[in-house]
Amino acid sequence: MHAPIGLIADTHGLLRPEALAALAGCRLIVHAGDVGRPAVIAGLEALAPVVAVRGNVDPPGAWPEVQDLVLDGVPVHLTHVRPARPPLPPGGVLVCGHSHQPLVEEVDGVLIVNPGSAGPRRFSLPVGVARLWIGDGPPRAELLPLDVAPARAGRRRG
Repeated sequence: MHAPIGLIADTHGLLRPEALAALAGCRLIVHAGDVGRPAVIAGLEALAPVVAVRGNVDPPGAWPEVQDLVLDGVPVHLTHVRPARPPLPPGGVLVCGHSHQPLVEEVDGVLIVNPGSAGPRRFSLPVGVARLWIGDGPPRAELLPLDVAPARAGRRRG
């Protein structure tokens, strides 16, 4: 069985040790935008090669707007904001971020994965990452909530 691909998004400059632990052992890490600081990518690169796209809080030119990959013969489209229709054939994978809401669903035969936000907690949304398996049967993904302290009133990070 192939090692998983790590999925992370919306770090907003915060690379949590819990995220690094959850992504350890991945063969590739995909960051779906709103990186926040280049140090986040450097920290992830200590674990595995990283492919990233620019989110709406990242400066223009920091990373590409979209990345189209082929991993073990499977087309993967990486973008920050989820498009209305996945630009992929059935069997492909769309990885997105932006909403901070973790999601794994299939639409028209395309696996859509939003790992949620791994950065500062927003509202009552969970903090997490995901793993994607490609190469052994149909693509599949697993959401991994991170065990981090709950947000407290008056505190912006959490």
